[in-house]
Amino acid sequence: MELLKFAAIDIGSNAVRLLISTIIDREPAYFKKASLVRVPVRLGMDAFNTGRISDGNLRRLTDAMNAYQHLIKAHGVSHYQAFATSAMREAENKQEVIEHILVNTGVQIQIIDGLVEAELLFANRLTQKLEPEKSYLYVDVGGGSTEMTLFYDGKSQASKSFKIGTVRLLNNQVSDEKWSEMRDWLEKINQDIDPPIIIGTGGNINKIAKIIHGKKSEKNIHYREIKDLYKELSAMSIEERMSTYSMRSDRADVIIPASQIFINVMSTIRSKKLFVPKVGMSDGMIRLMYKHYKKEAFVPISR
Repeated sequence: MELLKFAAIDIGSNAVRLLISTIIDREPAYFKKASLVRVPVRLGMDAFNTGRISDGNLRRLTDAMNAYQHLIKAHGVSHYQAFATSAMREAENKQEVIEHILVNTGVQIQIIDGLVEAELLFANRLTQKLEPEKSYLYVDVGGGSTEMTLFYDGKSQASKSFKIGTVRLLNNQVSDEKWSEMRDWLEKINQDIDPPIIIGTGGNINKIAKIIHGKKSEKNIHYREIKDLYKELSAMSIEERMSTYSMRSDRADVIIPASQIFINVMSTIRSKKLFVPKVGMSDGMIRLMYKHYKKEAFVPISR
């Protein structure tokens, strides 16, 4: 039995996260989070407003990558991957940012598209917990986009990425056409199946679940509970949300648009139930890295 340590750096539109996991290399493999660090570098505020990553946020991103490099070395991580999502995808100067980070920190960033984001979520093996006779909709809400994957008959049947995210909504950058596109897709996939149970991932839905049901490891939330909490939080100032529910400032603002997205999805497909498994793309990346490692086909982006 071998102990491994892998890490994933998720460069999102709202924050930059480092997940370090210990893996017991056996059959089946056992994954345990060793460290999770989050820095609120809001790249989306740059990319969605000006089309570029600003010098100030580039400095903050550089500092975060250097700090993560030290943590990776201190934990004895053997391999890690760094990936970026919608904010970096849309930044005109993304190549300059990638080269700057590589030269100044040694971290090679890979920009992934929305479908790859969905694949990373799928890699979490949540399908092993699903009941084959039921249908499920996997919904991951980020700062720049929302990724959705439909499961039924025990398989992934459809997947779609929408440019509807919490940072975009804060900036009033989501048009009615984008909402209509999402609703049309949801209505189309919902025509021939019963309303699916939603699997919600992302920091905001984790916080919503914690507020509603406490620190249970995995939680079911009902539509009315999310609507009631949304109404309560909307009536509060950011400072009141922070003090009442122990939120960081960068969570206290985006939790409102995140709630809007989940409420819209649930109402469109007439689903009354949402399951929160507390996993995300970083977990999926580590599982994918381990899969490649076992096949001896692992070519690390970063070492």
